[in-house]
Amino acid sequence: MSFRLKLASIWLPDFILRRELDNVSRKTINGLDDLLKEYAPSKMETFIKNHEISKGKLGQRRSSMAMAHNKRVKILIQELGCEKAVKIGRKSMFEVGFKLGQEARRKLGVGDNFNDLELAAGILYKILGIEFKIENKEGNMFMIVNRCSLSKYYSPESCMILSAADEGVVYGLNKNMGMRFKERITEGAPECIACINEVKI
Repeated sequence: MSFRLKLASIWLPDFILRRELDNVSRKTINGLDDLLKEYAPSKMETFIKNHEISKGKLGQRRSSMAMAHNKRVKILIQELGCEKAVKIGRKSMFEVGFKLGQEARRKLGVGDNFNDLELAAGILYKILGIEFKIENKEGNMFMIVNRCSLSKYYSPESCMILSAADEGVVYGLNKNMGMRFKERITEGAPECIACINEVKI
């Protein structure tokens, strides 16, 4: 385990949390904007790029990001229908998440073991205001999210699309591991549940 990863897992000052949240916000919003340019160019004038990133406290920035995601997802669904919008949205957000995961891997010095992956995921989820635990059930690894600050803002469709970014982050942190959400709070589940598996090559 690198010193940077260990230190960040113990303590992150507020200004770093804000900076990293703004980075996640910018990249996910830009990813959705790229989809709007391709599939709904006439609606792009509705948005001014990057101006929706709040400069307030962490909670304000998180809610601002989630609402910006919601607006874009709604337009994609209007233009493409729900099934296609979710499909292309998830593909795009997985790619965004993968790059974020690779970036975090370099910054934090994340190794290839599961403990490093868990610590790094904890750091990234702290930025988003998400609390989780890892459970091993009969040899299968599950991530259980019992608190998500974004769930009170997201529509079910937005959560379905943006959760692909989380899945991409895990793959970016460790290409030997893959994650897939099975249940989501935004769809009425008491907790979000994601299965984490070793990627078979």
